[in-house]
Amino acid sequence: MTYMMSIYMLGVIFGLMVVGSNPSPYFGALGLVVVSGMGCGVLMGHGAPFLSLVLFLIYLGGMLVVFAYSAALAAEPYPETLGSRKVLMILGLYTVGVVLGGICLWGGWTSEGLWVVYDEFMEFSLVRPDTGGVALMYSLGGQVLVLAGWVLLLTLFVVLELCRGGERGAIRAV
Repeated sequence: MTYMMSIYMLGVIFGLMVVGSNPSPYFGALGLVVVSGMGCGVLMGHGAPFLSLVLFLIYLGGMLVVFAYSAALAAEPYPETLGSRKVLMILGLYTVGVVLGGICLWGGWTSEGLWVVYDEFMEFSLVRPDTGGVALMYSLGGQVLVLAGWVLLLTLFVVLELCRGGERGAIRAV
C-alpha cells in the first residue's frame, strides 16, 4: 500500500507540474484530470472512499466541463504541446524546484506512521469517518456550503478570464 500511495503522490506532483508549465488550456486540462484522479486515490488510501468519489464526480463533472467550454472559445490554431522546447524548459525548472524542496524537507517526511492507511486498523468497520463528516457538513456547516458555492462561482470567472482570447472577450464569433 505504501508503493501505491507513493505513486499517487508522484502523480499529483507531476500533474501539477504539467498544469503549471503548459500555456495551452488543452494540456492543462489533461494535467487537471491527472491531479484529480491521483488526489482521489490518495483520499481512498487514507480511508475516505466516499469523499474521494464525491470530489471526483464534482470536480470532473462540473469544473472541467466549464474549463472545456471556455477552452473551446479560446481555440488556438497551433497550441503548445508537452514536448515543445519552452514547455520542457519550464517543466525542468519545476522538477528541479520539487527535487530541491524534497531534499530540504526530507527529514519531516520520514516520521513513523505517515503512510499508515485507515483500513489497516479496522478490518470490518461499518462506520466510515468520511460519510459522518459529510453529514456533519450538511447539518452544522451551512456557512461552509455557501462559502464553497461562492468559491466555485469565483473559479468560474477566473477560468473564463484566463481563457479569454484576443481583445473582444470570451464571447466572440469563432
